Amino acid sequence: MKKFLKAAIALTAVLALTACSSSSTTDTSADTSADDTVYKIGVLQLTQHAALDNANQGFIDALDDSGINYEVDQQNASGDQSTCQTIAEKLVNDGNDLIYCIATQAAQAAAGLTQDIPIVLSAVTDPAESGLVASNDAPGGNVTGTSDLTPVAEQIELLTQILPDAKTVGILYCSAESNSEIQAQMAREACEENGLEYIDFTVSSSNEIQTVVESMVGKVDVIYAPTDNTIANGMATVAMVANDNGLPTICGESGIVEAGGLATYGIDYYEIGYMAGEMAVDILVNGADPAEMPIGYLSADKCELSVNEETAAILGIDLSSI
Repeated sequence: MKKFLKAAIALTAVLALTACSSSSTTDTSADTSADDTVYKIGVLQLTQHAALDNANQGFIDALDDSGINYEVDQQNASGDQSTCQTIAEKLVNDGNDLIYCIATQAAQAAAGLTQDIPIVLSAVTDPAESGLVASNDAPGGNVTGTSDLTPVAEQIELLTQILPDAKTVGILYCSAESNSEIQAQMAREACEENGLEYIDFTVSSSNEIQTVVESMVGKVDVIYAPTDNTIANGMATVAMVANDNGLPTICGESGIVEAGGLATYGIDYYEIGYMAGEMAVDILVNGADPAEMPIGYLSADKCELSVNEETAAILGIDLSSI
């Protein structure tokens, strides 16, 4: 009996030690990996809305699917540029192994602070034009990632299909977002190709959205809103004014459609986030060099048509033609 008790006590001690060991493992989203390295990853998201949230989730899912062990520090600047800068400084000073930046201003804030920590970006329309990389084909520094370049020309063509009688397009975007200016120029060119007139309507902050949209009434037949973070955040206001005044809105991405827009033919932000996550894993695990990793784009077959039936009913628009 004494021998049995000693054996039982010894076994209990071993099990207790094992339990303590497993409970002290790093809090990660992946439990199994051939490499027991725990990677520190900082995430800087400019603001919270459906598109950027999806790009964030896609990134995390790609990390999980890879099987690596990691700690993630999720930070959101709530659309405030000074907060964005403060968060970027924190992530750099914390010595993260990699920083994931969602949206142009977030990437610019982080890239301006470090040339050593790899930065993977997403939801940036043209990283080269935004000064984040030397070129989109050969970034040449510590920054790479995925673009949210949307098929603007196809979206304007969709506009003509749904609204064949439209003559004038109001292009609505935030003048403080470089990615939006790029898309606005693409929209102007597409309007010209389709024989449409256009007028630019810009806001510098979300506080101006209602006044600016109200000023569009009677001047345009339809609104075009690209993948603009300020407009996406304030789409409920845009829809309230536009739909009440019979102004349909063709959007840059599906999240804006869901918030009250009419339709879009756009990219899947989850997919570009997932692509960015795969690039991050390649950098962390395989030592891939961001300088030699071209900016990733979604292929045309990944674009999807999204419509808001409720908005169509409010506006009395028949979507059977698309």
